[in-house]
Amino acid sequence: MAKRDYYEVLAVARNASEAEIKKAYRRLAMKYHPDRNPDDKESEEKFKEAKEAYEVLSDARKRSAYDQFGHAGVDPSAAGGGPRGGGNFSDIFDDVFGDIFGGRGRGGVYRGADLRYDQELSLEEAVRGTTVKVRIPTHVRCETCEGSGAKPGTSPVSCSTCGGHGQVRMQQGFFSIQQTCPRCKGSGKTITDPCTTCHGQGRVQESKTLSVKIPAGVDTGDRIRLAGEGEMPEGGGVPGDLYVQIRVRSHPLFTREGNNLLCEMPIGFTTATLGGEIEAPSLEGRVRLKIPAGTQSGRVFRLRGKGVRSVHGGGLGDLLCRVMVETPVDLTEHQRELLREFERSLEEREADHNPRVRGWFDGVKRFFEELKS
Repeated sequence: MAKRDYYEVLAVARNASEAEIKKAYRRLAMKYHPDRNPDDKESEEKFKEAKEAYEVLSDARKRSAYDQFGHAGVDPSAAGGGPRGGGNFSDIFDDVFGDIFGGRGRGGVYRGADLRYDQELSLEEAVRGTTVKVRIPTHVRCETCEGSGAKPGTSPVSCSTCGGHGQVRMQQGFFSIQQTCPRCKGSGKTITDPCTTCHGQGRVQESKTLSVKIPAGVDTGDRIRLAGEGEMPEGGGVPGDLYVQIRVRSHPLFTREGNNLLCEMPIGFTTATLGGEIEAPSLEGRVRLKIPAGTQSGRVFRLRGKGVRSVHGGGLGDLLCRVMVETPVDLTEHQRELLREFERSLEEREADHNPRVRGWFDGVKRFFEELKS
């Protein structure tokens, strides 16, 4: 079943603000949460649908990808296993007022955003492995204030709104809701004298160059995780991770299919007919390939152990050489006459020399005879 548009699910306009999206989601969550609708599958599905829509539209990067590419631009499973149904009714408000807007992990520790870097490799680099330098713009810990955000010689003070807890309680009808403190944004601290370098953020923006080791056997779609090399959260905390996404450029000779390499090789009419030996390319250098007499176009020859060993494990693949018989062009009149004479010499025993042609024409003949009857 096709997914509904996320804006339609939350009943908000495409230019809706974060506050409007948050308000719409909370309204639907309170209405359809399984704790309020026990044994109601329809309400449970609507709750999951609303939560999935909110998880995308409340994240600026995911929302941008969704606006450009629709559902194909986002992957809920990559962001923690997709939408979560069930659980206690308070879970929904923890998401709305806590983790999503504060970036706060378990135990009150803030975690920075993960970063992605797209790295293009040649087929040879991907097969053999290499080391690349990547330069990324990111936020790093401010060395002046050591990440505290406060001017050296001073310290953050306990938030007067939440008393240093980072959470405040509000009453809505018969519900008592605990939400992130709007003043300190959940940190429990406020800065009265901010650092002049980072202006109280506890981090500064700069570019950094990393040396990344690419293991042998990677392929397009593989990614390498560099723990702690992502973005530093505002106000200090644990940096996110950097994911290096691999894309392998197309190769002029080889196409990779799993652990195997496929190569198409043109051979002459005479070689295909009489047989012979030709040179075939491989990533390790030239190899000799024996062509038996009577080889037909499209036949595949397997050279074992000349392929790729995947980074995910398994044995070494093979090199598959598909030969394509090339028809001679730009013949002289003498060469044409020789071919005509050659063709006449085949007519006496055509079924022996061209069994597939004779069999095919016999089949066509039977087809038309049956069609008439």
